[in-house]
Amino acid sequence: MEPPHEPYGPHSQPYRPHEEVSRRRPWVVGVSGASGTPYAASVLRALLSAGEAVDLVISRASRLTLLDETGISFRDAHWRQDLGRWLARGADGTPDAFEARVDVADVRHWAAGDLAAGPSSGSYDVKGMLIVPASTACVAGVALGLSKDLLQRSASVTLKERRPLVVAVREAPLSGQTLRHLVALDEAGAVVVPASPAFYAGATHIQDLVDFVAGRVLDAAGVPHKLYRRWEGELRGGTADA
Repeated sequence: MEPPHEPYGPHSQPYRPHEEVSRRRPWVVGVSGASGTPYAASVLRALLSAGEAVDLVISRASRLTLLDETGISFRDAHWRQDLGRWLARGADGTPDAFEARVDVADVRHWAAGDLAAGPSSGSYDVKGMLIVPASTACVAGVALGLSKDLLQRSASVTLKERRPLVVAVREAPLSGQTLRHLVALDEAGAVVVPASPAFYAGATHIQDLVDFVAGRVLDAAGVPHKLYRRWEGELRGGTADA
């Protein structure tokens, strides 16, 4: 019979495994420099409305796009204030289009250059990652495993850990090289969602078109939402003649 183990450590305390504690498990939302910041805003609003925690990674290029498309500067020192203004803005540019301000208390922002951030490690517990919108440069970087910034690194970690990765690519037309990169992402387990709205949901406003794309991104991630009217097998205008 073996003798009992001697205590470990300088304080002669026996080794004990770490106790399981209730942990925050966010969705990582990456925003690249492609046009389409209203898509990202719609996804973020829906995630927070569904009670999901969010880790936000905004690329340096996307800050320029956000400024150009909304007039909002996203500043590290005032990111909560800037995020609140962005999420309150309508897709048509109307400030405070969303009367009920979205609570951003459960959002954590990571700088794009911070490669020591939580989402850069596979041991950092997240539900998955959504890249919306995804530029072709972002698609290429993730497909090739370049990890040049935190957005690409987080996506690479998501793939290697076999977590859900949804890539909402926004570009037209698509080159053969980009198509090959998208196939590589699909084969690696990602879901590619082109940012192309449909019209069967009865869109009457630009926000409806934006919300449709955001809703399809969330569908791919398995997050419940009410962003668009789903197809139920019936034509709104009645039956079509044969």
